[in-house]
Amino acid sequence: MTTRVSDNRDLSRYEIHEDGALAGFTQYGLDGEVIVFPHTEIDPEFGGRGLGSIMIREALDDARRRGLTVQPSCPFVARFIAAHDDYLDLVAEADRARFGLA
Repeated sequence: MTTRVSDNRDLSRYEIHEDGALAGFTQYGLDGEVIVFPHTEIDPEFGGRGLGSIMIREALDDARRRGLTVQPSCPFVARFIAAHDDYLDLVAEADRARFGLA
């Protein structure tokens, strides 16, 4: 199986494909140097394989490379960051409590 994550800038979302099929996406909005993640979906057909975590990790790594601050409005993204504290620095300290990351 081939898994690929890409930034579909036309639709403002990171997408994860498995064997060429769209398995899910996480939407984002850019506001200057801030990237907001409001929603994530994985197609039920692809559920239970950890694809959401793979995709969020890639999206957060890309945000880090680009020097962006993250606002994890999506509960899935916030839970991922809470479980992987090496990404906590991407969220502004003043915003962490608002996203349950205090």
